[in-house]
Amino acid sequence: MKSRIYLDHAATAPLLDSARAAMLEGFARWANPSSPHASGREARALLEDARRRIAAALGWEGHILFTSGASEALAMALGRSTASGILAGATEHDAVLRHVAVAQRLAVDQDGLVRLPETIAPGTLVVIQHVNSETGLIQPLDAMAEQVHAAGGHLLADCSQSAGKLALPEGADLIALSAHKLGGPIGIGALLVKDLALIRPVGGQEQGYRAGTEAMPLACGFAAALEAPVAWLDAVARWRMALDKAIVAAGGVVVAGDGARLPTIGSYRMPGVSAQAQLIRFDMAGIAVSAGSACSSGSLRTSHVLAAMGWDESAASQVIRVSMGHDSEAGDIDAFLAQWQAIATDMRSR
Repeated sequence: MKSRIYLDHAATAPLLDSARAAMLEGFARWANPSSPHASGREARALLEDARRRIAAALGWEGHILFTSGASEALAMALGRSTASGILAGATEHDAVLRHVAVAQRLAVDQDGLVRLPETIAPGTLVVIQHVNSETGLIQPLDAMAEQVHAAGGHLLADCSQSAGKLALPEGADLIALSAHKLGGPIGIGALLVKDLALIRPVGGQEQGYRAGTEAMPLACGFAAALEAPVAWLDAVARWRMALDKAIVAAGGVVVAGDGARLPTIGSYRMPGVSAQAQLIRFDMAGIAVSAGSACSSGSLRTSHVLAAMGWDESAASQVIRVSMGHDSEAGDIDAFLAQWQAIATDMRSR
């Protein structure tokens, strides 16, 4: 039995051994990739090799601009966009919504699917999360991209949760990525861009689109993480399906249970028990889960994702998220379910 069980991979995933080894190799060749001397050229070669490997792993033929993570990639795409306007789903991550006025947010249905407007102004940038970080819901981005492009707009896809697990949406014009969500290092991500004219340059490194010394060792770890096999996803899909059924049988509610969801994420409501009370009990039992995204779970505020899906504040405050990854085991899910049932039974008896 593990001393602690980690079921919060959507917040950050444990570093893969292959990523750690790749980073150590990069740290051993610590020169600045922008320096013209032999050591700098060697570091540059490793950086560009990592960029090529990431492109190959993702099947991406456009530009790859390294960033410190998905939040910076989104800020770069939105804050320096050359688009005439911006629209974003109401269930987007806070990293997107802080750049988008309320009037620019698109409603979602009760399952969380974004409702694109019938008319989209030419030159508009539409921002949609491929997989929602709280519910795991998958948006049909390729179909949405067709509608956006037909109107003369562009699509920015937040693929923080889906990269390395699902194929990238082919119709996206810009894509934000995060390495640490898939077993790579914290501190690096990327903005994938089909046409650099979609964002304004600022000078410096990364083809003039980001200033600062490139984090070559982290880029090496990012590439290694993307190259790692994901055969474990099949087992996780089975465990999550069984967990959904068991939660419902125990009187719980599966968030977006009728929608297409990433196998690694499940959000569950325990009626009558606050998420904060559940988190305390799970943590005391040695099980790490969360309430919503990591950026908002400690704030005690109601999930804007669930609110946009029509959940009232009381019900939304009773939802926790379970997220699995490459190091998860069947026993982890069994232990979580046993604890969930124990908490529910205990709270009902009071």
